[in-house]
Amino acid sequence: MHILLLGSGGREHALAWKIAASPLVTKFWCAPGNAGIAREAECVALDVADHAAVIDFCKTNAVELVVVGPETPLAAGIVDDLTAAGIKAFGPSKIPAQLESSKGFTKALCTEFGIPTGAYKRFTNAKDARDYVQSQGAPIVVKADGLAAGKGVVVAKTVREAEDAIAMMFEGAFDDAEVVIEEFLPGREISFFALCDGETAIPLASAQDHKRVFDHDVGPNTGGMGAYSPTPLVTPAIHDAIMAKIILPTVSGMKQRGTPFRGILYAGIMLTTQGPKLFEFNVRFGDPECQVLMLRMMSDIVPAFLAACDGQLKNFDLRWHPDSALTVVMAAKGYPGDYQKGTRIDGLDDAAKVDTVEIFHAGTVEQDGAILANGGRVLNVCALGKTVTEAQMRAYQAVDRINWPEGFCRRDIGWQAVEAEKAKG
Repeated sequence: MHILLLGSGGREHALAWKIAASPLVTKFWCAPGNAGIAREAECVALDVADHAAVIDFCKTNAVELVVVGPETPLAAGIVDDLTAAGIKAFGPSKIPAQLESSKGFTKALCTEFGIPTGAYKRFTNAKDARDYVQSQGAPIVVKADGLAAGKGVVVAKTVREAEDAIAMMFEGAFDDAEVVIEEFLPGREISFFALCDGETAIPLASAQDHKRVFDHDVGPNTGGMGAYSPTPLVTPAIHDAIMAKIILPTVSGMKQRGTPFRGILYAGIMLTTQGPKLFEFNVRFGDPECQVLMLRMMSDIVPAFLAACDGQLKNFDLRWHPDSALTVVMAAKGYPGDYQKGTRIDGLDDAAKVDTVEIFHAGTVEQDGAILANGGRVLNVCALGKTVTEAQMRAYQAVDRINWPEGFCRRDIGWQAVEAEKAKG
């Protein structure tokens, strides 16, 4: 098969690594890619926002499958345009992609189909939003309605913090005209993924992300500073409850509305005392959860993508390595705020020699044979282990071989699972 992958981050490098391993692939491109992806696929300088250019490339090169990595092109309807041109594409079309691109859309779907989530209200002006916050008190969650690269959510501990978030969002920080304010859900947060074909959903392995920028879960929210899989927080009973109460009603509801969901449904779940509750949907693989899932997936991913596109998941199964996987994100100092680009990274080959380690590039560029940082989140240092503790040890062993003075990482990725493993003895 001829396959084109769209995207340039750590998630896409992990997908590229997994797709390239498929015996079905004869030619493989990625647009625009990065320095790491270039080892797995031929990187092409296509503007992913230019749908006509992507379609022309696919026709010229007889591309049989397009895999869309990030959310922005999905929200812009690239799958609709590719499908209309007769090109198979993995990912949801524009209306179902609103499960991620509009917080209000998701909340309305939850109300309509009885999907457990926090109480909420939608606002189109700052005054009404402020009045609501003052009546509800804190903690409370303030969300920009649209896409905000994982940064449009403020968990406000005080009313003042919520008011500041409302002001920021209505002043155009995220180019939005609507804000959703919702109940704060206490509990443990996990990531749950399902592969969907419009009718059937099959669960992927569980994972847990670490959103806060610094150790001990402090500092601002980020796109994700590390992840591990599986998480001990998802017991068989919790897994079944998430599928029965959140994933399957969503897939069924979208089908009933006449806008079936095909692709990856990524549920951000809070494990509350009342059971699992949805706090957000994404419509693509998580980043960095994708990295640990790809390490653990034994099955060839290409037939899985095709089965989702073709409505053939009913009789499909995925196999997983029993080992744990863990990834540490190395980011440029200053992230998620201002950071410097163009700093040199050395020691990657040495780090990759650590047993079971894979290094996925997130924001890198190659220049005169050197790898330079070219983003906020720059590297994903991943490892496998019989336990999360072992995977963590290997990942940090590799991190310590990387020479990048302008970078930093959290040193406690997987801490909840490591504590649970210690308690078990």
